[in-house]
Amino acid sequence: MKKPELLAPAGDMEKLKFALLYGADAVYLGGKNWSLRAAAVNFSLDEISQAVKIVHDLNKKLYVTVNILAHNQDLTSLPDYLKSLVEINVDGVIVSDPGILQMAIEYAPNLNVHLSTQANVTNWAAADFWHSIGVDRIVLARELSLKEITEIKQKTKVQIEVFVHGAM
Repeated sequence: MKKPELLAPAGDMEKLKFALLYGADAVYLGGKNWSLRAAAVNFSLDEISQAVKIVHDLNKKLYVTVNILAHNQDLTSLPDYLKSLVEINVDGVIVSDPGILQMAIEYAPNLNVHLSTQANVTNWAAADFWHSIGVDRIVLARELSLKEITEIKQKTKVQIEVFVHGAM
């Protein structure tokens, strides 16, 4: 059995360092744009680059949320942003919008793409669908029981992620 990855949020550089210090295998953070938590501090591209260095020096991973529900104007600069994330060597992006998913696959084809809990995957058929179009990992809906999570895991090949603590 593979050891689960302990993933923790990093709302700023201090929280990132504490998450790693206290045992996180990976962290996720939002950039100044395209992050659902628009009111949060979030990270500039330079700060994301610094964070990647810190994380990778510890042989850990860093994922960036690109999980807004995008409007047309949001898509204009998204290809360059995705390419920048690849250049600074993030380990993956977390998306919820199908258009952003499609653009991530097109403009950053080697980047791992995780589907955010905001997509509300609650069954194995939905998990299979998202996997079939390019999602590497699915963050399941928070409302699922352990029995439901187990069934999804048994009936699909996609990696799954679940919340074990947080808003719920």
